Amino acid sequence: MRVLVTGGAGFIGSAFVRQLIQEEPATTVINVDKLTYAGNLESLESIAHSPRYHFERADICDAKRMQRIFDDYRPTAVLHLASETHVDRSIDGPAAFIATNVVGTYTLLEAARQYWKSADSMTREALRFLHVSTDEVFGSLGPAGYFSENSSYAPRSPYAASKAAADHLARTWHETYELPVLLTNCSNNFGPYQFPEKLIPLMILTALEEKSLPLYGDGQNIRDWLYVEDHCHALRRVLAVGRVGESYNIGTNNEKRNLEVVELLCALLDELRPRAKGGSYRNLIQFVADRPGHDRRYAIDASKITRELGWKARESFESGLRKTVQWYLDNLPWCEQVMQGSYRGERLGALS
Repeated sequence: MRVLVTGGAGFIGSAFVRQLIQEEPATTVINVDKLTYAGNLESLESIAHSPRYHFERADICDAKRMQRIFDDYRPTAVLHLASETHVDRSIDGPAAFIATNVVGTYTLLEAARQYWKSADSMTREALRFLHVSTDEVFGSLGPAGYFSENSSYAPRSPYAASKAAADHLARTWHETYELPVLLTNCSNNFGPYQFPEKLIPLMILTALEEKSLPLYGDGQNIRDWLYVEDHCHALRRVLAVGRVGESYNIGTNNEKRNLEVVELLCALLDELRPRAKGGSYRNLIQFVADRPGHDRRYAIDASKITRELGWKARESFESGLRKTVQWYLDNLPWCEQVMQGSYRGERLGALS
């Protein structure tokens, strides 16, 4: 199998690439990444010298380059992960989200379609285009219920709207042109190598600097948390045996309030890296003004992927969080390196 991964230097993408190279000896991986602030080739050092790994620095909005990459590498699968992902950044600068998530997805779908149309019968039969999306396209849940594959779309941030548009494009390219598309919507990912603008790594690194830990609003917003390695196993399962034209929700029933997440994280830091002057890291928690359009609750019904494809998460939230905290403690030089750019842990998306 030859898998073209867009966004393979990002958080989920690099985890997926590492998994494939380490666990599937018959698979070749082509990593296409623009290397924006959140793309980091250091996340791929462990597999970078494999003869089955190839890297192409390219923008998915570049139609000619995308067509050339398809023609040069002749992939049998595409995993489309490349996107702008941070809600707060989308509030400050939505244009980049429209360009990459909407126009970029269209450009990639068209390149895949032209390649698929001209491919030999074996490649046409084998090719799968897996578009990876988020539960945020469904909007905000009340205190009960779960997002299913049939939930209505109701995005409430520029990020969510751009991903919703990309989802619709992917489905349309299947319905109109019969491109063999599959789609997944996942819950909040966490784990090693995540860029420190996201909640868990930001709180870890901020706590280690003895700075206040800012929680939006009352800290009671709820998310379903998914360990990144489990997500990658699910994506591999969808590529292998998922039904063309279908969508699959990927989640773990690990609903946690943001305050609870940070308190659990602080307890682990208290155990693994106690404060020099004593006291708990919990004492650093500070509530700040909420962000605009902050969805109250997300929760995923993942029964379809379990029932039809046999996937089930291996990590609990607690075991995954312990692994994550320990990884950041052991890899502070990586964190310092990726924080050398324009982002230094400041608040984004405040509309101030």
